[in-house]
Amino acid sequence: MKVLVLGAGVVGVTSAWFLAREGHAVTVVDRQPGPALETSFANGGQVSVTHSTPWANPSTPAQILRWLGQEDAPLLFRPRADLAQWLWGAQFLVECLPSRTRRNSERIHAVVTYSHAVLSALREELALDYDAGRRGILKIYTDRHELEAAVTPAMRAPGAAREFKTRDECVAIEPALAESRLEIHGGIFTPRDESGDAHKFTVGLAAHCERAGVRFLFDTPIEALERESGTIAGVRVRREGRSERLAADAFLVCLGSYSPLLLAPVGIRVPIYPLKGYSVTLPIDDPAGAPTVSITDEQMKIVLSRLGDRLRAAGTAELTGYDTELNAARCKAIVDRVFELFPRAGRRDSVTLWTGLRPSTPSNVPIVGRTRYPNLFLNTGHGTLGWTMSCGSARAIADLMSGRAPEPGLVG
Repeated sequence: MKVLVLGAGVVGVTSAWFLAREGHAVTVVDRQPGPALETSFANGGQVSVTHSTPWANPSTPAQILRWLGQEDAPLLFRPRADLAQWLWGAQFLVECLPSRTRRNSERIHAVVTYSHAVLSALREELALDYDAGRRGILKIYTDRHELEAAVTPAMRAPGAAREFKTRDECVAIEPALAESRLEIHGGIFTPRDESGDAHKFTVGLAAHCERAGVRFLFDTPIEALERESGTIAGVRVRREGRSERLAADAFLVCLGSYSPLLLAPVGIRVPIYPLKGYSVTLPIDDPAGAPTVSITDEQMKIVLSRLGDRLRAAGTAELTGYDTELNAARCKAIVDRVFELFPRAGRRDSVTLWTGLRPSTPSNVPIVGRTRYPNLFLNTGHGTLGWTMSCGSARAIADLMSGRAPEPGLVG
């Protein structure tokens, strides 16, 4: 079967790999000059296997109210004359109900657990080098009340997947925290979690895809899906300044935040809205002053990952449409926090700033599966966990498109 994969981020490239392994003739189309140059380019780097609590949970509405008016707030809602934004926000509040949060957490857990197993097997099979860190994730708390609210009796049991740690135990896990200028009251350690450079992973896997026969059409903006007789007959693209139609037997949309814009004209509505995030990357000057364990700063909603000789810090979420301009205040908040936690990690004047759009559903559950068109499929809407979920959702959609039943809980 001839398959067109639309989008060459981490989700699109992993999908192309598993489709090619099934024997399909795969072409990947992307407007950028190479793979993983948008949302997958400079994310936080965490592979959060144990993280299944969605942003939409009962505690979030109160937090949003506290953050109103703060330009550097972890989650910032910028009202716009945009019906999609308001509809998404209303559904997000519905998903904060306890019963919905439990259901969504279970679905996310199914995807991330399966995806971790697939990623691990793929890493070993292809000997992929992407600055992987396999020492777990340490979530630190600088607010005692937040720590007390987060810790459950189960976390204190030996061998728990999520382990409570005192302040001294946090420093023992990550010695670079000893020099933190912030008071750390304790943390939660998840030893199964990992980290790595999603861009480096995607570029490496794309090279394997090409060797397996996958064709990549870069610098090729996608203009529209074209319908005929109840199916998708082709994709209208622009190549070398001219409009061109690409035909295939099946089409897979992996366009992240831009998926709704392509799908709406053919009558498919998906509840995806961009959540703008920021990251900073700096060369590490003093290896002993930078973390080797991936860190989550719970109060500021920032994650930090060691990527070889670089330190990546990323976080915050901003509902502001498709704006990709850097906001100085929000960038400064991340940079300041990095040097409060790790004063000797590097130099402020060597920091590289970046912003990208996370394709978020109100529930934080990705959209993986069929559409009402028998040859049009979706693998999109992974939100803040795209890197974590990519391999699992890709394997699942490849199974579905190849006529096999995917792993339970991944599609639908």
